[in-house]
Amino acid sequence: MDELIVDGANGVGGEKLEVVKKNLSSLVIQVRNSGKEGEGVLNHGVGADFVRKEKIVPAGFGQIGVGKRCVSLDGDADRFVYFQVLPGSRNKIELVDGDKILSLFALFIKQQLTILDKEDGHQVHLGIVQTAYANGASTDYLKKLGLEVALTPTGVKYLHEKAHEYDVGIYFEANGHGTILFSASFLSWLETRNKELVSAPEGLEQQLSVKRLLAVSELINQAVGDALSGVLLVEVILRHMGWSIQRWSELYRDLPSRQLKVKVMDRTAVITANAETEVVKPTGLQEAINREVGKSMHKVGPNYVS
Repeated sequence: MDELIVDGANGVGGEKLEVVKKNLSSLVIQVRNSGKEGEGVLNHGVGADFVRKEKIVPAGFGQIGVGKRCVSLDGDADRFVYFQVLPGSRNKIELVDGDKILSLFALFIKQQLTILDKEDGHQVHLGIVQTAYANGASTDYLKKLGLEVALTPTGVKYLHEKAHEYDVGIYFEANGHGTILFSASFLSWLETRNKELVSAPEGLEQQLSVKRLLAVSELINQAVGDALSGVLLVEVILRHMGWSIQRWSELYRDLPSRQLKVKVMDRTAVITANAETEVVKPTGLQEAINREVGKSMHKVGPNYVS
C-alpha cells in the first residue's frame, strides 16, 4: 500500500491529517511533528519553509524518509513542499517545491482539457501564474508545454487576482503556497457536459476527463491556499499518472539559484517594472545585473529531462 510521510511542522496540519487519514483506504499517512500535547516548537527545524530553504530533512525524520515520498506542511497548513531523503546521506534531500507542484497540476489539467478540446472543440482558457521568484526552468517547462504563463508582482493577492482572469487559473509560489481556480461559467459548462455524456457511450474518454476536472474543483481549496487539499490532489494525480516522486522530480532540472538579503540605505530607491523582473531605477543597475547574469549563462546546460 502507498505510504506518505508528513512533517506537520508542530502546527495545525498534522493534527488534522490524523483525522483525515482515517477516511483513506489506499494511502497510509504517517504523521511526524504533529505538535500533539505541546511537543516540539512551531516551525522550529521543521516545516515547509525550513525544508525549502535549508534543503535538509526536518527534525524527527533522520533516515526514515530514504526512498519514500515525504511532504512538509507549514505551521498554519497553507503551504507544502515534497521531498525525499537522499540515500547515503544523513540529512540531505531532493526537494520538490511549489514550482514542481504547479507543473504537475498544470500538466494534468492540460491533459484533461486536451481530451475535451479534441472531441468537441470547446476552447478553455487555461492560465499559469507565477512570480519572478519562480525558478526559470519551471517557466520554460510550462511554456514548452504550450501553456500561457503570466507573471505578477510578489504576493499571493496578486497571483490570486490574475488567476481569476482564466477559465482555469493555476498559481503557486516556490514556497508551496497556491491553488487552482475554476470560473463559475466553466464549472457550469462542465456540469452540463457531464449530463450530456451520460447518454453517449462513445464519449467515455471525454466523460472521464469531465469527471476528473469536476473532482479536482471539489477537492482543491480555491480560497487562497490549503496544504491538506493540495497534498491530497498531488497524491491523486501521482496515482493517476503512475508516477513515483522521482519521476515527478525529473520533469525538469532547476536552474541554480540562491536567495540573499542585501541591506541598502533606502529600499524605496529601487524601482522595478514588468512584475519585478526589471530594475528601472537607479539608472544603470539593471545593466550591471545583466552583465553579471551573462557571465554565468554559458555554464547552464539543458534543463529538461526526457
